[in-house]
Amino acid sequence: MTMARIAHTGGRRGLSLALGLLALLLLVSCGVDSDRFRLEGRLRNMHQGEFWVYSTDGGIDGIDTIPVREGRFVYEIPMRSPSTLVIVFPNYSELPVFARPGAEVEIKGDATHLREMAINGTDENGEMTKLRMELNRLMPPEVPGKVEEYIRENPESEVSVYLLQRYFLQEDAADYKRAMALVELMLKEQPDNGRLIEWKKQLPALCRGMVKAKLPAFTASDVKGRTVTQDELKKKANVLTVWASWSFQSTDMQRRLIRLKHDYGERLGVVSICLDARPQDCRQRVERDSLPWKTVCDGRVWQTPLLAKLGISEVPASMVIDSRGVIVARDLAPQELEDELKKMLK
Repeated sequence: MTMARIAHTGGRRGLSLALGLLALLLLVSCGVDSDRFRLEGRLRNMHQGEFWVYSTDGGIDGIDTIPVREGRFVYEIPMRSPSTLVIVFPNYSELPVFARPGAEVEIKGDATHLREMAINGTDENGEMTKLRMELNRLMPPEVPGKVEEYIRENPESEVSVYLLQRYFLQEDAADYKRAMALVELMLKEQPDNGRLIEWKKQLPALCRGMVKAKLPAFTASDVKGRTVTQDELKKKANVLTVWASWSFQSTDMQRRLIRLKHDYGERLGVVSICLDARPQDCRQRVERDSLPWKTVCDGRVWQTPLLAKLGISEVPASMVIDSRGVIVARDLAPQELEDELKKMLK
């Protein structure tokens, strides 16, 4: 065999080897694209159904659904920057998932023990899973202290941002002064974090939305395009409520208010904020139930600017306001709310 023939044969073998290695590298690197995020799950004791998912920081628009078939689900979305997703289970319990472009995360657990779900795939999800297991073993009064300890030890973490919102901004008795101190601490490590910057601006207003404070001035548009301001709430007794079609307690509150409005007419002022992701769905509900007051719904769910303006961070939520515009009660249960308004309207 001539040297030329040997060189030619070796070249072909080298090319074949190179192509083989390239194919192997492509095979190994198969996974989630760098501009997408993938969530997979496997649940025991749940054959089929669906979950809801929303983002606390705009990672997805509104609320999406995740179908479950034979105990498994897959949810893949485009993603350009890290985002916090929150899965809402059929019993309305929530599970945070920290998503990153190009990452793949897996959820495993038993549908009858949702609090013990394990999430694997990124460091943040591993940290949150470990912390959740610790919180499950604590008594409720001990939880805020443990959460604050984690935040102070990890002020740079995305997990801490979620925890701040969940435990210090969305609780029934939100501790806004405590939240302000934690925001200041976290901003030293995350000076460009838009949510922390926004909370620093909003927290003084949240403090103003507490009982005995004056109702903050606001302007918004209702689902029929009409202007809504605090002037709607200058009757003998007034209530501002937050509801969503997926929250039974909040819709029960709306039904009670319809009866009260019918009984007391112009003596009772009412304004509602709806957190449904589709304003058209809210509009249909308003028309179907013949709500006789103005309802605000912009489809931005928890990012609705009016919530921050009024210091509201949960659903259902309510503010009872007297004729002077002073907040006299907040976040009452539906029956308590009804009793309080009747007392004011005597």
